[in-house]
Amino acid sequence: MKRRRCGKTVWGRWMMDTHRTETGAGSRSGRPEGLVVLGSTGSIGTQTLDVVRRHPERFRVVGLVAGTNDTLLYDQIREFRPDCVAVKDEASLQRLLLKLHALPEPRRPREIGFGPEAIARCAVHPEAVRVMSALVGFAGVRPTLAALQAGKTVLLANKETLVAAGSVVRAAEASGGGRIVPVDSEHAAARIALRGQPPEAVLRLVLTASGGAFRHLDRAALADVTVRDALRHPTWRMGKKLTVDSATLMNKGLEVIEAHVLFGLPLERIDVVLHDESLVHAMVELKDGTFVAVLGPRDMRLPIQQALFDPESPPALGERLDLARIGALHFRPVDPARYPALGLAYAAARAGGTAPAVLSAANEVAVAAFLDGRLPFAAIEAVVEAVLAAHAPVPATDLETIEAADRWARERARAEVLARSG
Repeated sequence: MKRRRCGKTVWGRWMMDTHRTETGAGSRSGRPEGLVVLGSTGSIGTQTLDVVRRHPERFRVVGLVAGTNDTLLYDQIREFRPDCVAVKDEASLQRLLLKLHALPEPRRPREIGFGPEAIARCAVHPEAVRVMSALVGFAGVRPTLAALQAGKTVLLANKETLVAAGSVVRAAEASGGGRIVPVDSEHAAARIALRGQPPEAVLRLVLTASGGAFRHLDRAALADVTVRDALRHPTWRMGKKLTVDSATLMNKGLEVIEAHVLFGLPLERIDVVLHDESLVHAMVELKDGTFVAVLGPRDMRLPIQQALFDPESPPALGERLDLARIGALHFRPVDPARYPALGLAYAAARAGGTAPAVLSAANEVAVAAFLDGRLPFAAIEAVVEAVLAAHAPVPATDLETIEAADRWARERARAEVLARSG
């Protein structure tokens, strides 16, 4: 076997997508749709494949991309038999190749490689109709851009792609003929709530936040919390980085920026409230004083399945929401002193240019340092704030400029972490 290593306004474009959903355009041809899963061994990736298992007549997995979990990736290859596979680095590839020797030649991927180029090749597989973009962090930007430029429908679960490179991503979507369908539960819900609403009728979009593992602790009590404590999310099961971001509320800050790019709403018309039950995922307040709220079970497979079937309505999945049993829903305002990360995200978005990319990169480094035991939890926001303060934003007109800002922010953040851990 040979192996290779390796215009309209945003709102106007969004409402055209909504109209396509309502009219049922883009119906199936009768053949399974090709699907590539970027980040197949992560939380979103494994749940995506769980949905695919339920609909073998509808989807065919043609590509799998993972980080370093070659053991789980091997199991996925055995089950789904993709044409294209890529991993993060050469060491992971070598371990995977040893495992693949156990498979008969016809069951092995036709193309397998490592690194950014191999990942991008999987993202533009000629038989792929949809690409689940669920790689963690900035690593998801290039393959997402490649998929959009190749005309794929991108199911976007990677926050950093729109945060760091929103204008570039939107330009790729327009020029390549691709399409973005949000997978985050909040943005999937916001999309439903905004459907059919003329822009002049919308007063604001409200995103809900659980508050994370420490939502009932004051700021002073965060000094001694551990990694194990931070990963005990009260309502969701997610990957480690996202769980920590939930505890700082940085995840919601990134989602505010993402919603700003996706829906074209001004930042001052996007708000965040704490919601203990995590059952209301987003709300739209209309200018007539009414609210449109979207509720659903705490199951990420629901927005994943919605994105996979879009523009069609998906079949039922899992347990239905029993409002009578739930009884009550609770909402609280966000205390900016308790959750400074949210304010940092708004500030970076207002600064514009490369500031959001710097925010995202610095946060990645700080969270990784916390998870590795090199930085206290309460210092995560301080690292991000210091890096943002040292950055002079420039227009984010191309990917090279954004990547340079990302590299600078990571270097500066590592220095800040070192200064605080010494």
